[in-house]
Amino acid sequence: MSLHVKAADFEKEVLKADIPVLVDFWAEWCMPCRMVSPILDELAEEYAGKLKVVKVNVDEEPDLASRFGIVSIPTILLFKNGQVAAQQIGAAPRQVFEQMIQPHLG
Repeated sequence: MSLHVKAADFEKEVLKADIPVLVDFWAEWCMPCRMVSPILDELAEEYAGKLKVVKVNVDEEPDLASRFGIVSIPTILLFKNGQVAAQQIGAAPRQVFEQMIQPHLG
């Protein structure tokens, strides 16, 4: 299951994580976000220990969304060593997310 992250926890949970972190910037009202959510939950389970998956609600955390230039949701950013290593804007099939994360797994 994905972890919901607030601005206060972002540095610890994402930027200082010792494994790559997939961050889903989403909102309750966003239908494409709802389509992507079960895919990301599956990836979180399948890659447990190698990849962390977290969610940031852009309605609750507008400063965080703005900090990373989020203008369209869902936007999924892959962080590695505190830096954005890859991104996917919009809903996509599971294969797209797997291709996005594979090169960054230990």
